Amino acid sequence: MQSVLQKIITIITSLFFVVSSTSLYAQALSIPIETQSNALVLYNDSSNNLTVTYFGKKLSNKNEYLLVPSSYKQTEDYTGLSNSVYTPSGSKNILEPAISVVHADGNKSLDLRYVRHKFDQVDNNVSVLEVELKDPVYDLTVKLFYKSFFKEDVIEQWSTIEHHEKGTVLLQKFASANLSLKSSNYWLRQYHGDWAKEMQPEDSKITHGIKTIDSKLGTRANLFQPSSFMVSLDKPALEDDGTVLFGTLEYSGNFKIDLELDYLNNLRIIAGINNYASNYSLQANEKFTTPKFIYTLSTTGKGKASRSMHNWARKYKLLDGQGERLTLLNNWEATYFDFNEQKLKELLKDTKKLGVDLFLLDDGWFANKYARNDDHTGLGDWQVNKTKLPNGIASLVKEASNNGVKFGIWVEPEMVSPKSELYEKHPDWVIKQPKREEHYFRNQLVLDLSNPAVQNFVFDVLDDLFTKNPELAYIKWDCNAVIYNAYSSHLENQEHFYIDYMKGLYTVLERIRAKYPKVPMMLCSGGGGRVDYAALQYFTEFWPSDNTDPMERIFMQYEYSYFFPSISTSNHVTDWGKQPIKFRTDVAMMGKLGFDIVVSHLDEKDLKFCQDAVVTYNQVKDIIWHGDQYRLADPREGNFAAIQYMDAGRSSGVIFNYLVNNRYDQGSHFPVLLKGLDAKRSYKIREVNVYPETSSSIDAEKVYSGEFLMEVGFNPDLKTGRNSVVLKIEAVD
Repeated sequence: MQSVLQKIITIITSLFFVVSSTSLYAQALSIPIETQSNALVLYNDSSNNLTVTYFGKKLSNKNEYLLVPSSYKQTEDYTGLSNSVYTPSGSKNILEPAISVVHADGNKSLDLRYVRHKFDQVDNNVSVLEVELKDPVYDLTVKLFYKSFFKEDVIEQWSTIEHHEKGTVLLQKFASANLSLKSSNYWLRQYHGDWAKEMQPEDSKITHGIKTIDSKLGTRANLFQPSSFMVSLDKPALEDDGTVLFGTLEYSGNFKIDLELDYLNNLRIIAGINNYASNYSLQANEKFTTPKFIYTLSTTGKGKASRSMHNWARKYKLLDGQGERLTLLNNWEATYFDFNEQKLKELLKDTKKLGVDLFLLDDGWFANKYARNDDHTGLGDWQVNKTKLPNGIASLVKEASNNGVKFGIWVEPEMVSPKSELYEKHPDWVIKQPKREEHYFRNQLVLDLSNPAVQNFVFDVLDDLFTKNPELAYIKWDCNAVIYNAYSSHLENQEHFYIDYMKGLYTVLERIRAKYPKVPMMLCSGGGGRVDYAALQYFTEFWPSDNTDPMERIFMQYEYSYFFPSISTSNHVTDWGKQPIKFRTDVAMMGKLGFDIVVSHLDEKDLKFCQDAVVTYNQVKDIIWHGDQYRLADPREGNFAAIQYMDAGRSSGVIFNYLVNNRYDQGSHFPVLLKGLDAKRSYKIREVNVYPETSSSIDAEKVYSGEFLMEVGFNPDLKTGRNSVVLKIEAVD
């Protein structure tokens, strides 16, 4: 009797909610998502079509957001869905959809109407808006989530899809976010590249139609096109002027970003997992959750958007983003695969001599039957090579400790060499088409992480290293191959492969971090092939490029710095390029410093400079890692680059200056305008990282007002023979 009564009450309550919500929202409803500077406003009309009506500077009077739709006199919107919050396909929509499905009965139409919304105030800075949309005919629900970070002006957006139909619903497209922007013109900055040519910017005016940025590589998905981009409104944004949206997808696999300039001259941005070869069969009551799309809007230029992204990343996403990092010496360019225990012990002594924190043993330390003496063999066989290291990794860890430094190691656990014991024992663990010829990328194949047995294997690779070597202090996690001939012998439904691979990877990383939460790990992927915030929540830093030529790195690091804070960027001093050791070191200091050189080959002055530079770096690294970054001079627009970091109190900073044009009489002929200072305070500027037995041309005793330095500027005196200058700025109290 009681259960029947409860059912009656439930039915009456449900009917009351439907009636009340229908009558309540027969009139227009505005839902503003406000941050410190901005507002993203959703608008529900009398038919419960939910749209984006405003994204811009926050208004003082929230009621005026309701006036926004009537303020535009554009071409007729024939469907009312042109700026939908989550555009469905197959009904009256005539533009690119955010979601496309095939219902259990074979019908391909979808209509999503507003049902309800709620705000959850997580803390005094973070809130989450949850919006429920439902099809009036089919029992399919989409929930949109907007997680806003008030002080940082950042929004994370994602969606969940579920249904209660009698059968399976096929998801053919499933975006994370569907934004709509209004402006007279739009300008796109996107990036492209390849190995050793990462983060090459490309600017263009967005024209009518669809511009797609995507990846189908499966792994190291950002190799050719990263998922990070900028959209400027009205005119190309400058560093400190213009309205610009920064966007990046929090996902390490195949992605797709559609930018559609429609017939109304609205720009629609649809971002999420690439639906290429990935129709997803969603069972009744199963929930499909998309990755997060991250974006921030600035009405005062790219610099503000960048600093907002940095502050958000350090505080909320990057692993230990507000913590410390280790400087290191890597053996790779000193030895490549050709090393033994004695060689490494000598390098360990050099680590202490150099003054850095850690020695990193790179590729080549493992495999016996198919010894890892080049990149054709051994991947997957993670036993210590007995010929090279007869006493194992433990003896090196102990030797590092005896020298007062820490020890780290390189792994590439997602990959396998065709010539390996692992491949021989478990060919079913390898991603490959069973009837087709194998095709290799970097002489290797990818393991099938959709398979739980493979997930256990990859976890065990790391767990075994830590179990046998509890003092192991650092992991460099590499990922050098893309996926060819995609096929899983484990999965019944191959359409799920690309998505389930990424789920498997994240499952492994979750397990590793649950057991080893604090060990620093570098996210490496043959360079910058895998740089995204989904992965970086498990890693302390990433490797931007295998190209460590400092001249090339100036340009790469400049572009990376828009989206990723300096504390996350691993920069090594190597023998790439023809620049002197000072130039190479100065460039590497603009992030997380490391060395990959033969210390014993340095002459007396070069060694002294490096040792002194490490000491200087230790004095200023907190400002570089945690301070506000200001780009003062773009290397693509002039003869030099200048980048400044300031602490939160505007009392201490570092300025990096690099000459990038070596033609006759090039240099800093005009002063550089500094930023982020207190106009009313006084400052001194002195040069640091001065090469031994040379003197600086900077007068360290002069006092300048903050106003002077920001309005007139300061000249770092860059010129031939003085092509790299690092300045320390201090407030004079």
